[in-house]
Amino acid sequence: MKPIRQGDVILLPIQQIQGQILPHLILAEGEVTGHKHHITAGDAELYEKNGILYLRVISQTAFLTHDEHHEIAIPQGNWIVQIQREYSPEGWKYVAD
Repeated sequence: MKPIRQGDVILLPIQQIQGQILPHLILAEGEVTGHKHHITAGDAELYEKNGILYLRVISQTAFLTHDEHHEIAIPQGNWIVQIQREYSPEGWKYVAD
């Protein structure tokens, strides 16, 4: 499986899920607009351990949605959720969505 990107969120495939299950499917909330990256369809679970999020897509496909981006199909499997960073002369910073 290949990494999947939507705005500032990138999903990277992993072998195993860690952490405790969360009661929601919000992967990230926008710092600027207040919009959120969240799973809107399909069967999935979100886990957290030490501030790191992990997504398990149980159904064949789940859909990642954000108000300012196209909906993306996420295939079945285990994913680590990361916020992308960019480099500027001042140093590394997180990409704001």
